[in-house]
Formats: sequence, structure tokens, C-alpha cells
Amino acid sequence: MAAKAATYILLGAALLTLAGCREDMQNQPYYRPLRESDFYADKRSARPLVAGTVSREHLDADIYFHTGKIGTNDGDFMPFPATAEVLQHGQQRFNIYCSPCHGEAGDGNGMVVQRGYKHPPSYHIDRLRKAPIGYFFDVMTNGFGAMPDYAEQVPVHDRWAIAAYIRALQLSQNASPSDIAPGQQIADTPPPGVMVSPLYDTQGATTAASTPPKPTAVQAEGGERKP
Repeated sequence: MAAKAATYILLGAALLTLAGCREDMQNQPYYRPLRESDFYADKRSARPLVAGTVSREHLDADIYFHTGKIGTNDGDFMPFPATAEVLQHGQQRFNIYCSPCHGEAGDGNGMVVQRGYKHPPSYHIDRLRKAPIGYFFDVMTNGFGAMPDYAEQVPVHDRWAIAAYIRALQLSQNASPSDIAPGQQIADTPPPGVMVSPLYDTQGATTAASTPPKPTAVQAEGGERKP
């Protein structure tokens, strides 16, 4: 009887010991994203994919199209032609996602900034005018500084369209006549023999050209004169 009681006591103690070793799933050890690790020589807890790994979702075989980079450097060409339709689409996407901070002119004075958000740099400074077009795609994809990434909101093709439109914005503010392809120039004076009346000044100037003619009195029926 005493031996049986001792057995029960030992079993109970063993169960209590095992219960103390229980590890819940929410408490299991793991590394938070981008947390430093002392286990690996490069201190990175997030490990790169094994060579030859095949994606279960999108293959993304065109590396430049999806990263904007050639090796570790930003590329400076579009992965597809920047047609008028692409620029128009890029402008529409830019006005939706980018202009609240960067402004529609790309000067960094968007409506959100006017209400206290951190002021982004203007696209028209020398550093960004000289930046390769892949740089803008990379910033949209991965974020930079206070700007979050827009990889989830904006598809890859649209990011490239926006980057092309940003370049067009920069050219619109800094282009010189030599940047324009030769062709028929738009005249800025009337052809010989054509007289053009001066514009009427609506701002209150008192020049002869800006003063409207005075109404003349006309004889109305019944002998009354009306102005």
C-alpha cells in the first residue's frame, strides 16, 4: 500500500514537472522582422532565399521590371515605351497617390504638407533631376525616410508610369529650347497684314485700350431718349 502511494506521488510530481515545461505557441522563441541575430555571421535574422527557390505566387522573373535596379545600382531606362498613354496614366496615378504630399507640380508642397506633414524635397532640385528613373521606382517600392512604401497600393506597371511622369514634370520645369526636337515652331506674332486689337484689361486700368466705349443715346418711341 505504501509502495503504491509512493508511486502515485512520483507520478504526480512528474506531471507537475512536465506542466511547468509547457510552451505556448504565442510564447515560442522567434525573431521579429529585421531583428539582429548573433547566430549568423552577417547578423541578419531574415535569411535570403535559397538559390533556385521557385515562388509559389508571382515568379517576378524580370528583375529590373520589379526592382528598378541593375545589380545594386538604380537603372536609368524604362522597361517599356513611355507613350502618351503611359504618361497620362502616370499623371492620374501621381495625382491620386503622390500629389497629397509632393504637390501636383512636384514641388513638395502638397495639401498634406500644408497641414503639418514633413516637407518632402522638390523633384526639381539638382539631386533629383540627376537621379536615374529607377531611383523613383525603388522609393515607391521600398519607401524612403518618412515616406512609406506603396508596393501594396500601386501595381508595378503603374509605379513605372508614375516614374515616367515624374521625369516629364522635371523636364517641364527645367527644359531648354535645345531639349525640344526640331520641327515647326508655334508662332507668337500674327502674320503680316493681320491687325489684332489689344486685349481688354479687366483689372481696372485706364488706358485707351482698356476703356470700353461709352453707350450712345438713341431716340425711343414717344420722344424719350434712352441711354
